[in-house]
Amino acid sequence: MTHHSFSFTRRQTLQGMIGASAIAMLPACKGAAAPTIAPDALLDKIAYNLLAHEPERATSLGVDTGEYAALRGKLSDVSPGGLAAYAATLEADLAVVRDYPKDALTPDQLTAFDVVESAYAKALAGFALPYGNVAVGSWRNAPYGVIQNVGAYLDMPRFMDSTQPLVDATDLDAYVARIEALPSMFDAELARIGEARAMGLVPPDFLLDRAIAQMEQSIADTPANYTAPLERSELAGKADAAASVAKLANEKLVPALQRQLKELRTQRAEASGDPGMWARPRGDEWYAWALSASTTTSMTPDEVHQRGLEELEALHARMDPILKEIGYTTGSVGERMRALSQDPRYKFADGDPGRKQIMDLIQDRIDWITAQMPRAFNTLVDPNLEVRRLPLAEEPGAPGAYGGAGSKDGKIPGRMWINLRTTDLHRRYDVPDLVFHETIPGHVWEGEFSNRLPLIRSILAFNAFSEGWALYGEQLADELGAYDEFKVGRLGYLQSLAFRACRMVVDTGLHHKRWSREQGQQFFVERNGSKLEEVKSEVDRYCSWPGQACGYKVGHSEITRQRARAQTELGQAYDLKAFNDAVILGGNAPMDVLGRNVDRYIRVRTQ
Repeated sequence: MTHHSFSFTRRQTLQGMIGASAIAMLPACKGAAAPTIAPDALLDKIAYNLLAHEPERATSLGVDTGEYAALRGKLSDVSPGGLAAYAATLEADLAVVRDYPKDALTPDQLTAFDVVESAYAKALAGFALPYGNVAVGSWRNAPYGVIQNVGAYLDMPRFMDSTQPLVDATDLDAYVARIEALPSMFDAELARIGEARAMGLVPPDFLLDRAIAQMEQSIADTPANYTAPLERSELAGKADAAASVAKLANEKLVPALQRQLKELRTQRAEASGDPGMWARPRGDEWYAWALSASTTTSMTPDEVHQRGLEELEALHARMDPILKEIGYTTGSVGERMRALSQDPRYKFADGDPGRKQIMDLIQDRIDWITAQMPRAFNTLVDPNLEVRRLPLAEEPGAPGAYGGAGSKDGKIPGRMWINLRTTDLHRRYDVPDLVFHETIPGHVWEGEFSNRLPLIRSILAFNAFSEGWALYGEQLADELGAYDEFKVGRLGYLQSLAFRACRMVVDTGLHHKRWSREQGQQFFVERNGSKLEEVKSEVDRYCSWPGQACGYKVGHSEITRQRARAQTELGQAYDLKAFNDAVILGGNAPMDVLGRNVDRYIRVRTQ
């Protein structure tokens, strides 16, 4: 397929489907004497319009119930036509949001309308590009539809195991229905990556090597992956359902995955080792969009790169005296941190004994930080939280850990997923910081607040806020005393921040400045003392999620800048707990909306 033909699918089909949204059938609001629908009802309608295109998110949120229960047995349509329909819904609903009379809206409603407008406009800019996955109100924008950390072959086993409900008999039907729909999802992905290859979009060879190995493992594990959740359930009829799923796995799912594997091998024969988007068709344009989506700013790649270098230097200046104090006096900060990482006092045992040590330390730090939250917030939540090891097939291409909120109804817990493929990924001085980032006061804590907001606010998240808040959560843990008796732990925290500054440098280096994969890896190792085993997967992740890694430190720096502004403007009226409440109760938002929320907090405190 030619470039022009694919672009037609993404752009022109969208224009032909603008009427797809139910909201588009409402009378126009612009210039009307009164709105035709109440603002909260409109926002809810917009939310369910979105979830109709991503029914898995309805399940994750726990809102696939009542009149929306049918969503529990459906999957997203990721075919070119399905994506065009999704974009048409966004276009129609964005028009309604922009035209809606706003004079009588409350501050919270205004924030919600601003959030929808920002998320939808940015997503539509992504849909207008000729290839790639667009994360609507989420973070995983990706140029390659199937690769080492992208694709239903990875996402669906984890989703069906950890998120798909198996509570009553109707859930068995929904479970089987989603398995029946999976071959179509796999084939839709196959069609899109084939179309992309036809226009010259082929992933780097090293990513394909990882993806091919993981796909082979996924194929081998497919029957067990999808029958195991049924077999563990206590539902009557589970044996029949498991038998149906096993048959589907062997006769439908495995052949569909084998077709994807064949395409990946075809791509591998054509692939180069160039890691960055600069080497792909329209790659500079795609990267500029992805970077703006990740940071919710207009910063250029050069500006992000330079800021990363400056912030790295400032963080190393804070690490240097601590290293000297504990006896590491010679060499660069990176060299001394590499030496520290080899200190046997901070390593975990090999194998399962070390995995248990890591899990025990995680739980200890969760218990400690939970007890500190009344010192940092006036408004408290009690997260439903669990820690789980990543699925084995996912570990080779995954980061050291990640986490996220639970469902809106509280039935699905927030989770910290920890990568335990080798205990050498972790050290005793860096695990606590991972905990604070992924759980409390980081992702799981923030998600509990977002889940209390109107549905559309629970759905739409922004990478710079999500990850910036999680880094701010790390900072709060330090300020609350997490490392007062463990100075090496503070080094781990500062190295974590420096690591995120390095991400800004390496991501822009790979995609804009034409760095090699090895240059990216060595920057982490030499400048920050990072472990090579850790950064191999990190750098590969940046190649498949361009721009995403830059949102962390950009978001954190903006939150801390807003805090400093509040302290300056409020003086004696400033209160840390009130500021933290203002930010987290304002909800997940792009950086400009965050600034307006802080403006409102300052005005209230000065009245």
